[in-house]
Amino acid sequence: MSTIPACPQCSMENTYPDGDNYVCADCGHEWAASAAASDDDDARVVKDANGTVLQDGDAVVLIKDLKVKGSSITLKQGSKVKSIRLVGGDHEVDCKMDAGNFMLKACFLKKA
Repeated sequence: MSTIPACPQCSMENTYPDGDNYVCADCGHEWAASAAASDDDDARVVKDANGTVLQDGDAVVLIKDLKVKGSSITLKQGSKVKSIRLVGGDHEVDCKMDAGNFMLKACFLKKA
């Protein structure tokens, strides 16, 4: 497993060290290696719609109907999702449901 962090701008893992900086080969973003070390120390906190802290493996419930972009599928309010996985980026929660795999925003979820 590589100790080089993913790009904070595009979240791709195609990064490499260049002197005192890290560089993303995909988007060209550069950032200081010391800043990446301090980001690893501060655990990112993801909170649901009620302000409860979410962790990997938690079960959550949808608080509103969500239309899936590019599809006719609608995820219904009250649907329970088990074993979530927290990831970086705009959509913080990765999960599996009957309709497929989805990336969801934590603001549409509450801890079950």
